[in-house]
Amino acid sequence: MGDSGTNGSHSVAALPTSPLLPIRTPRKAPADDPTSDGEPVTPTARLMEPIYIVVTLGLGCPVNLPVFSAGIAAQLARYPRFCSIQVTDESNGGNPRWVRTVVNVDDHTIVPTLDPVAVAADPDGAVEDYLASLPALPMDRSRPLWEFHFLDFPTSEATCTAVIRVHHSLGDGTTLIALLLASARSAADPTRLPAMPEQPARTGAIYAPRPRSKGGVLPFLAWAWSYLVLAWNTVVDVALFAATIAFLRDPHTPFKYVDHGAASSSRRRFVHRSLPLEDVKFIKNAMDCVSISSYHFDHANLLESSSVM
Repeated sequence: MGDSGTNGSHSVAALPTSPLLPIRTPRKAPADDPTSDGEPVTPTARLMEPIYIVVTLGLGCPVNLPVFSAGIAAQLARYPRFCSIQVTDESNGGNPRWVRTVVNVDDHTIVPTLDPVAVAADPDGAVEDYLASLPALPMDRSRPLWEFHFLDFPTSEATCTAVIRVHHSLGDGTTLIALLLASARSAADPTRLPAMPEQPARTGAIYAPRPRSKGGVLPFLAWAWSYLVLAWNTVVDVALFAATIAFLRDPHTPFKYVDHGAASSSRRRFVHRSLPLEDVKFIKNAMDCVSISSYHFDHANLLESSSVM
């Protein structure tokens, strides 16, 4: 180990060597040069071409648009996907790439003008009609694919309604929720992030620690039998899955799609409904889940005490 004499030098020199491959590094990062070629759009993002994520937020007070625009420019618009557009790269087979661009928040803030008669007659229906029209409206590809829509009239549950429309290639629901919370600030202290409620303690039987086995033949047989049952259930599930694809049909449920011919080709729409807390508790008890009462109310208080900046 400590000898670095002649024998060691001859053995190293005798090893075959290969020329080093060149490494190309840009002089500037894509974040510093908006005109530089960005990274390619992933195949998953390209599959999301016709899909939009629409989020509805009920607000307790009207939105101050100048303050909102300044906050969005300082927080949300600095994330790479929210300040990039998809550009077709002709030199690479026509594959799209993400390229940085300058974001004007005013271009992404929309205050629509709706029929005042329809709004006065049914404000909740006016919100649903507007939400139903958003998926059919194209987005301007020369700008990053996200928008904020503000419906500045009261409904049965909110003073003002904010609608966020984001192209699915920018992220999934979990990512966008985390990004929204990271861009929010507490109303009590605008310099702090909104405090998340503590998770309730899980006290169900499935969360109880298992007693340690003392060894022996019976515990070993029980352990081996559990794995055999797991393997058998896996084989049965795979066989039923393959049979369902081949010739079986799913059982009829209220959520199953039913083909009604020409009537089934009409465009669907989302309808907003408020769920009574008692119904949520009933589902929780039927599924033997953790308690949701404190979690539900803590999230309601969180939404009331935080504002998107």
